[in-house]
Amino acid sequence: MTPPSKTLDIVALGEAMVEFNQTQADPPLYLQGFGGDTSNAAIAAARAGARVAYLSRLGTDRWGDRLMDLWQRENVDTHTVMRDAQAPTGMYFVSHDAQGHHFSYARAGSAASRMQPTDLAHWQDAIANSQWLHLSGISLAISATACDTAFAAMQHARSVGTRVALDSNLRLSLWPLARAQACIRQAASLCDLFLPSLEDMTQLTGLTQAQDIIDWSHAHGAAQVVLKLGGDGAIASDGQTQRTVPGHSLSAVDATGAGDCFAGNLLARLSVGNSLWDATAYANAAAALSVQGYGAVAPLPRRDAVWDQMMKAANP
Repeated sequence: MTPPSKTLDIVALGEAMVEFNQTQADPPLYLQGFGGDTSNAAIAAARAGARVAYLSRLGTDRWGDRLMDLWQRENVDTHTVMRDAQAPTGMYFVSHDAQGHHFSYARAGSAASRMQPTDLAHWQDAIANSQWLHLSGISLAISATACDTAFAAMQHARSVGTRVALDSNLRLSLWPLARAQACIRQAASLCDLFLPSLEDMTQLTGLTQAQDIIDWSHAHGAAQVVLKLGGDGAIASDGQTQRTVPGHSLSAVDATGAGDCFAGNLLARLSVGNSLWDATAYANAAAALSVQGYGAVAPLPRRDAVWDQMMKAANP
């Protein structure tokens, strides 16, 4: 049950951006949408029925206005979004080839990258009134001040009884490997739930075996770990019990945002009291559905579709 004092299920901290997703190679065509990993997770959680707010900065430009409109349509509370007249809203491009999807960012100097620890004064009540604070490796990577802000938010969450979830989301185009290793290691020590991917952790630690990565995560302080294996599902561990939750065999059009969809749905189900294993199974089904359309936000499924997919998988 949700504690009476908690009026939110999830607050997510990070950067939302305008997305241009390639739908045709020659001549190149791009579909305009929206993205940003923790924003995607927040919208996914809201579509799953969670009470969600977003912690960030946006420019006062037209794109920032459109992102505010998006969150309001998706029932994500925007009272905690700050507007910055001195910096633009970030954007990124997604291209596709036989090796998968690739990101190109135009986010240097963006409004979100100008987050400061003093911004926590605007956010501390929302954090205190939420069951979960959700962040990612990208939340830490976009600037040194954003990294400091993220750590201040995690420390505040721990002081007020709000659980912390961290998605590894390693983007080495945003920061050097050595800094990523130090920061993600420290962040893992402050989180209650760590959501690494196999690919991220191999780059970050050199480990290639799932069990070694789970052991590393617990050793660095994460009480619960869900290791994402893409189409192969996930392995969930609470430090005492470990279960492999199988994936779903669905055709993939665009995997952009699938891990964010997983995170948002997992936290939504944990917020209503599901076990780690049941929440992981639900999140697996949601993430599988999310890869069937282009873009990070548009394909995010709603509850009925996820339950239908789980029923189909249970009764093939």
